[in-house]
Amino acid sequence: MIESKQCDKSKQGYVFNIQSYSVHDGPGIRTIVFLKGCPLKCRWCSNPESQKSELELAYNSCKCILSSGCTECLSLCSNDEIRKTECNEIIIDRNIDIDPNIFADACPSKALSVYGKLMTVEEVLKLVEKDSVFYARSGGGLTISGGEPLSQPEFTIELLKAAKKRRMNTAIETCGYTNWSNLEQVAEFLDTILFDIKSVNKDKHLEFTKASNELILDNFIKLCEKFPKLNKLVRTPVIPGFNDSEEDIEEIVNFLKGKPNVSYELLAYHRLGEPKYEYIDRQYPMDEVKLDMEKMKKLKVIAETINSIK
Repeated sequence: MIESKQCDKSKQGYVFNIQSYSVHDGPGIRTIVFLKGCPLKCRWCSNPESQKSELELAYNSCKCILSSGCTECLSLCSNDEIRKTECNEIIIDRNIDIDPNIFADACPSKALSVYGKLMTVEEVLKLVEKDSVFYARSGGGLTISGGEPLSQPEFTIELLKAAKKRRMNTAIETCGYTNWSNLEQVAEFLDTILFDIKSVNKDKHLEFTKASNELILDNFIKLCEKFPKLNKLVRTPVIPGFNDSEEDIEEIVNFLKGKPNVSYELLAYHRLGEPKYEYIDRQYPMDEVKLDMEKMKKLKVIAETINSIK
């Protein structure tokens, strides 16, 4: 898609959400800045709008008033970028480059919206600082997430540098699939890193995420060696049919043993992001699977063995 502005990669980045008052993504009360772009294609992804690095036009048919005679988006088309269906809904041709903001701005019912916004470091921090009173009281701060924040490494580094100048507590959530130089640079400006390790099984990881885990595991080893004092919270989303066996979690625990300042947390699979796939004309990749919560309790006991080794 055509990007509406040229992006200075160090001073500007594509943000798709800023969430205040989070208590699950680092210590204390935090503000989460979600960046677009991710090198993985996890089947269970709850933020499909984060995967592409460019802006995306989303369509919520429940809000559309085409049946009431609105043709605002259609009137802007010069090449059938958007077409009307027999059901009085619209179809977006996602093979045609468009500026999604033009169509979203023209939509009176907000059925069309844009995933992503080009923002400067200062614009982001101005919003983040609105929550500063909560940081002081709780030990919280800024967490950069995604997508994968290191898909926009220059912007992430500049954002962390600027946050540190403001004496903010900082964290990122990363899948670890990036050049070591990117991870090394951001670690210099972090108080905590939330590092996803989904599986240590190479074949499973490739099947379910479309990427090898070798770079991820190697980066984590290097991170532990060079930054032993950095707080490292390793997290594993427990996905039915992928990594929900005792053997799967034991393998990760064994990988983590002996590494400095590491704690470990399991995250339960959910389908809360499923509706967003429809908004961008994609099908949710997971079958009708459910997580066995009794099994999850047993897996948490295994995971806790890392937290008891101090």
